[in-house]
Amino acid sequence: MRVGGVKVDESTQVAGSKRLGVFGRLRRDYPVLLLALPGMLIVLAFQYYPLYGNVIAFQDFQPYLGMDQSLWVGFQNFSVIINGDPAFLNAVKNTLILTFIQTVIVFPAPIVVALVLHSLLSNKLRQFVQSVIYLPHFMSWVIVVAVFQQVLGGSGMINSMLRANGLETFHLIGNADLFRVLLTSQVMWKDTGWATILFLAVLSQIDRSLYEASAVDGAGRWSQTWHVTLPGMRPIIVLLLILKLGDSLSVGFEQIILQQQAVGTGVSEVLDTYVYNHGILGGNWGVATAVGLVKGVIGLILVLTANKVAHRFGEEGVYRA
Repeated sequence: MRVGGVKVDESTQVAGSKRLGVFGRLRRDYPVLLLALPGMLIVLAFQYYPLYGNVIAFQDFQPYLGMDQSLWVGFQNFSVIINGDPAFLNAVKNTLILTFIQTVIVFPAPIVVALVLHSLLSNKLRQFVQSVIYLPHFMSWVIVVAVFQQVLGGSGMINSMLRANGLETFHLIGNADLFRVLLTSQVMWKDTGWATILFLAVLSQIDRSLYEASAVDGAGRWSQTWHVTLPGMRPIIVLLLILKLGDSLSVGFEQIILQQQAVGTGVSEVLDTYVYNHGILGGNWGVATAVGLVKGVIGLILVLTANKVAHRFGEEGVYRA
C-alpha cells in the first residue's frame, strides 16, 4: 500500500493503530467523527431512542399516566396473537398475501426495467425514459391515489370516455376483488423507476470484455444476459432481497389506509392498519405496541436467516459474521 508515494506495510499500520489506543484513534480521527456526528444523532434520536417505547407492550398504558406510572400486565397484551383474534388473523393473512405478491412481482420489476434500459443503444432515449419513470417516486401516496382515482375511478377519465362512446364501464377503484391488483399496480408505477438506479449502477460496472468474450464464443443476447449480466447483478439482488424480507411485513400503511374505507377491512386490513385501527384509534396502546414488537422481531429473524442462507451459497449478504 502506498501513502503519499511511500510504500507502507499494512501490518505496520495495524500495529500502529493498536499502539495509539482508543483515545489516540479518537484524537486522530476526530474530523471524520465530527462529520458523522449529525447523522449519528439523527439515528439515535429517531431509530434507537424510540425502542424504549416497546415497554408499552407489557403495560396497561394510559397516556395521562405515562410509561413510568402505567400498570405492568406482563404478556396480557399479546393475547390477541396467542388466542388468535379473528381481526388479527385476517390482518396476518392479508399481510402475507401482499408480501408474497410484492416479493414475486414487484421486486423483480426494477431488474427487468434496468435490463431493458441498459440494452438501449441511444443514451438520449435512455436518459429520457429514466427521467420519466423516476418522477412518480417523488409524489406522495396521497397524490398517487388521487391520480389513480381520476384515471380509473367510476367517474374517472377512462370510464368517462367509455361512457361517452356507449361502451360498458369497469369498476376498479373500490372493488374489493381487485384491491390487491390495484395496490400492486400503484406500487410498481410509483417505485419501479426509482429502484432501477442501483441496478443500472451495477450494470455499468460489469466488465465489457466479458460480453466481448462471450460473443466470440457464439453467445447471443439472451445467453449473455443469463451467463454474464445476471451473475454480475447477483450480489446486489441478494442484498436487496434480504433487506426486503426484513421489511416484508410492512406493506404500505399510508397507501392502504387512504383506500381502506372504499373496500372495507376484509381485504385491506394488514398489520400496520390493524395497529392503527385497533390500537391507536381504539385506545389499545399496549396491544398496538405488542403487535408492532412481534412484527419487528419476525423481521429481524427473517433478515438473520436469509443472511445465513446467503452465506451458505457464497454471497456476502448484509454482513459477514
